[in-house]
Amino acid sequence: MFDLSIISNTNKYNLHSHTEFCDGRAQMEAFARKAVELQFDIYGFSPHSPLPIESPCNMLSSNVNRYIDEVKRIREVHGDSCLFLAAMEIDYLGDAWGPSNDYFNSLPLDYRIGSVHFVPTRDGKLVDCDGRHETFVEKMHRFYNDDIRYVVETFYRHSIEMVEKGGFDIIGHLDKIGDNASFFQPGIEDESWYRSLVDDLIDSIISKQLIVEINTKVVEERGRFFPGIRYWKKLVDNNVPIVVNSDAHVPALINAGRDKAFECLKETIC
Repeated sequence: MFDLSIISNTNKYNLHSHTEFCDGRAQMEAFARKAVELQFDIYGFSPHSPLPIESPCNMLSSNVNRYIDEVKRIREVHGDSCLFLAAMEIDYLGDAWGPSNDYFNSLPLDYRIGSVHFVPTRDGKLVDCDGRHETFVEKMHRFYNDDIRYVVETFYRHSIEMVEKGGFDIIGHLDKIGDNASFFQPGIEDESWYRSLVDDLIDSIISKQLIVEINTKVVEERGRFFPGIRYWKKLVDNNVPIVVNSDAHVPALINAGRDKAFECLKETIC
């Protein structure tokens, strides 16, 4: 498991970011320089993992060694100012592919983030349900016959399966489907069946003693964290380890929303 002691005395860290190796919009060097400029103590790179299917957002397996080499180079150049870590955000696609896959265990990673982005259609086609609201609505029409309950239930079922199989340290944006689902069907996150799904996932996380990420990627744009604040008390009361990550895709946003998250987390604890 990721050694949380390295961030126990600092809030100047970020363990979730995406660069040119996946869908990030700047090179790793630019992120490293911004981390040093902002006097971060620890900075983790976490490209979207290679997949056995085509995806424009995920890194190619042929680039993995180059990615690892680039982390080593950045450590040599900037390591006196900040501790740089190599990680991946690994997609769970089902039984055949996820963080527990032997391939990922063989890589020299400092930690692993497990996330669900793809939800299979009823006939098994894997569709990326992340991204913009408008795109999600189009996919609901095209692939899911507007069955939002099926999409949500499958997202959380896959999330629990991923947790049970293990192979990762941090669960990424555990209720992220709620953002697009709420745009498609306002109020869905307040419905009892939806809340029950999130509670079941959190119970599974507690039993496996995983680290939960508070993801601040859209808090400045949409005013919400992943997971939602309503779930933080249960996490805190059950001593779930928590990290605060910005999920940055551009260097300027590596600290976006994180200060607000720490303030809200302090209120939750107190």
